[in-house]
Amino acid sequence: MLNLLPYAIAWSVLAVIVIVLAIARKSVSSHEDDSIHLSGGEASVSEQVVTAKKLDSIDRWGKILTVLLAVSGAALAIIYGLQLWESTSKVGLG
Repeated sequence: MLNLLPYAIAWSVLAVIVIVLAIARKSVSSHEDDSIHLSGGEASVSEQVVTAKKLDSIDRWGKILTVLLAVSGAALAIIYGLQLWESTSKVGLG
């Protein structure tokens, strides 16, 4: 019987990281200027570029970690289900 507690803790830490990334993305995007500046100052255009790069980076990591969270969560659920099924079949309940 495999002890799943360390894996569940690691999965929980990963879930917290994904939530923190979502909050960080919301924070960065709240300071985003939605209007397009084609002229009128290099500062506003460069600020938009910096914000866009930050959002792209957060989005990329958010997508990767969310997929990893879903796959590892499904794997943990399957392993837990198999262990539960094996333990009940040994007792004669299954």
